[in-house]
Amino acid sequence: MADQQAAGSGGQVLVCENVSRWFGGLQALKRIDVAINQGEIFGLVGPNGSGKTTLVNAITGFYPPQEGIIRFYDSTLNGLKPYKVAMQGIARTFQNVALFKGMSVLDNILLGRHIFMRPSALASLFYWWWAQKEEIAHREKAEEIIDLLQLESVRDEPVDVIPLGMQKRVELARALCAEPKFLVLDEPMAGMNQEEKEYMVRFILDAQEALGLTVLLIEHHMDVVTAICDRVVVLNNGEKIAEGPAREAINDPAVVAAYIGKSHDAA
Repeated sequence: MADQQAAGSGGQVLVCENVSRWFGGLQALKRIDVAINQGEIFGLVGPNGSGKTTLVNAITGFYPPQEGIIRFYDSTLNGLKPYKVAMQGIARTFQNVALFKGMSVLDNILLGRHIFMRPSALASLFYWWWAQKEEIAHREKAEEIIDLLQLESVRDEPVDVIPLGMQKRVELARALCAEPKFLVLDEPMAGMNQEEKEYMVRFILDAQEALGLTVLLIEHHMDVVTAICDRVVVLNNGEKIAEGPAREAINDPAVVAAYIGKSHDAA
């Protein structure tokens, strides 16, 4: 995306400053500071319940922070509804597959174009040629993403009959179809075997390079994190306990202590 809006100072795309979030008496995030730079794959890791998904939900508008500021380029995201955040150029996948069962792979991917669709019954009635032209353009974009992620063989299949690894790829395709500047991947390898993980890593890297994406990756598999992430932030009990290059952050003594008695894959 050569014509993307210029990043803020220091090439920063997304900045979280002193972000805090409570659920009743539980403080899920405690004054979190994060800055993600243009074009990098940024990892977010930590034990279960550490606040990773809560931070992503704060960024994407599902659970806005009660304290602190989240900035995306020159815009403040605080208070924006999720669809408004999406319109800023942020797309995400979900930890649990959130596809529409009974619909085809193509139709699920086309749903990623919803932020560009301006439905109007009057326009469709009197200017059918305009509505048809718009639909063709959306389908062309979906086909580009299908080619990029090599989904041609299942494009017309019902999404609920294809393997989990392929379903995860369809969810990635739907997010990419929204033409994001910033892509949030919430555990994209969850439930995959080793071969499926390797495929997904390749497609994430291909998409980042082809589309010029900045990526925020939540992932439990530390081999994936160390292989593709430029930098990592580690959370524990809602606090940031380490930050830096992936291998250095994961080997930080505070991070090792947070994982005592747990395997990395249970992180």
